[in-house]
Amino acid sequence: MSEKIITLEAIDPIDIFGVNDKNIDFIKHFFPKLKIIARGEEIKVLGDLDEISLFEKKFHLILTHFEKFGKINETAIIEIMESNENYLNMELNNDVLVHGRNGLMVKARTANQIKMVEASKENDLVFAIGPAGTGKTYTAVALAVRALKNKEVKRIVLTRPAVEAGENLGFLPGDLRDKLDPYLQPLYDALRDMIPTQKLLSYWEDGTIEIAPLAFMRGRTLDHAFVILDEAQNATESQLKMFLTRMGKSAKFIVTGDITQIDLPRNQASGLVQASKLLQNIEGISIITLDEKDIIRHKLVSRIIKAYDNK
Repeated sequence: MSEKIITLEAIDPIDIFGVNDKNIDFIKHFFPKLKIIARGEEIKVLGDLDEISLFEKKFHLILTHFEKFGKINETAIIEIMESNENYLNMELNNDVLVHGRNGLMVKARTANQIKMVEASKENDLVFAIGPAGTGKTYTAVALAVRALKNKEVKRIVLTRPAVEAGENLGFLPGDLRDKLDPYLQPLYDALRDMIPTQKLLSYWEDGTIEIAPLAFMRGRTLDHAFVILDEAQNATESQLKMFLTRMGKSAKFIVTGDITQIDLPRNQASGLVQASKLLQNIEGISIITLDEKDIIRHKLVSRIIKAYDNK
């Protein structure tokens, strides 16, 4: 007899299991040869290996349905259970990176965003360089959240240089989280789109997701982590070298930035400009360049960028 344990991630068990395990009891009718036990955030399945494999595929579709539509009922369960193998394969191999809140499906939406996704599969370090609105940060966060949900990493670390505060932050009111908010808000926004509020709060509390200014990275080794450095054009050469050398053996790094919007003092060179030249031919490192064709904000953003490029 084989055994499989499936753990729910970022979903309240009652939403899937139903009140008093009503949904689980209904699902059991479709798998009379299996012993199915729901406890806490886990389901234990015992029985024949082929039957367990089919159950796992069907249960994955139930989770996907819930993430898309925010609910699961007997009608949806029947539809999924009666679906054929071709339907299963089609649904399990779609191009959705993350099923976010309120049915949001996060996908790579442009050619260069797709290149980012493919590059992250093949390389442990990816640079994504391009103008505002091209989805660099959002795609990177989606890749990190997917890796966490798939248990490919144990944590996510998101960082940005806090240029305007001189990496000091001390003069700002409030605790550390309050001081960091103005600089890290785009990262918070992306995470809130992709992870339910209570689960996100628990990730922050237990350190599964960490958001910190670049200066806080010094002296650390980041292992079993998906790490994103955002706004890297505002990291100095020494800061970016420091960050890149934090990479542990089982880590994925993505560095994003816009070299047309450098806020460093004139006497300081951008580390992103230097790194993109120095590291372009190193195996295991991919540099993706996004442009105005990848802009997914208001159509005027693309026109504004073109106007500034042509001045």
